Amino acid sequence: MTDHQTTHDADEDTRNRDIQIYVNGEIVHRDQARVSVYDSGFMLGDGIWEGMRLYDGVWAFFDEHMDRFFGSCKAIDLDVGMDRAGIAEAMRQTAAANDMNSDVHCRLMLTRGIKDKPFQHPSLSTSGPTLVIIMEHSRPVDRLQSAGIRLASVPQVRGLPHAQDPKLNSHSKLNCIIACLQAEAAGADEALMLDPHGFVNTTNACNFFIVRQGEVWTSTGDYCMNGVTRQKVIDLARADGIVMREKNFSLYEAYSADEAFLTGTFGAQTPVASIDGKPIGDCTRPVTARLQSLYKDLIKTHVEARS
Repeated sequence: MTDHQTTHDADEDTRNRDIQIYVNGEIVHRDQARVSVYDSGFMLGDGIWEGMRLYDGVWAFFDEHMDRFFGSCKAIDLDVGMDRAGIAEAMRQTAAANDMNSDVHCRLMLTRGIKDKPFQHPSLSTSGPTLVIIMEHSRPVDRLQSAGIRLASVPQVRGLPHAQDPKLNSHSKLNCIIACLQAEAAGADEALMLDPHGFVNTTNACNFFIVRQGEVWTSTGDYCMNGVTRQKVIDLARADGIVMREKNFSLYEAYSADEAFLTGTFGAQTPVASIDGKPIGDCTRPVTARLQSLYKDLIKTHVEARS
């Protein structure tokens, strides 16, 4: 595909060539940012990460992101090595080193640290965790709002919680990468993944919603990432009087939806143009537009309250 796009497409910003990156308490130029080949994140995908956005000096929904981050670390017995205030201070220092205030995306990554030997057991990580913070100037490209994302349903599914719980925002993303490759082979931009029972679940990168006769539907949430933006959209819809259902639904119902959109920290709400080559709706997308407006107002209120 020559016109491939993703929900994380951003306008080119040359400032990102010289960003400063936080690595275990030091802030260094991106060319000097290094982790060991013995690091458990590199070697085994043993780590947890968060994505956050900076609006006018405020990290949007920082508390909710920290709830998820610390909860995930606890679930895999990964000692963060600092409290929430410590994470906030590390992020403040990184933003200040880059003179960043808005339209910034942060990738916060924590691994179990350097291993004594190149084997799996967690006890071999004896030096403490590795914390890396990457911040980039990033503004989502405008064309996604008009063109929308093309999805393809794929064989790769979101697994059962007792295999690897999809709610863990772990460094082990191979499941989603395989799904993305399958979608690309099908001529789409991203993958629409089903749950173990065959119901529509999420994409390889974002949470998924459809609109049918004025109602907004999303998955039950049993097999998808507990997205912060996902929950904000659910809450906003209900507060605005929009019928919002978290339920099982099939591809049949997704194909015939009036609208569909994705939610994520980076793109907020991104329209879906088609699923498996079938156009979704007529491109007017009134409910999606309403939710986008409500979300922008929420961000504005949130930032003003914390500025």
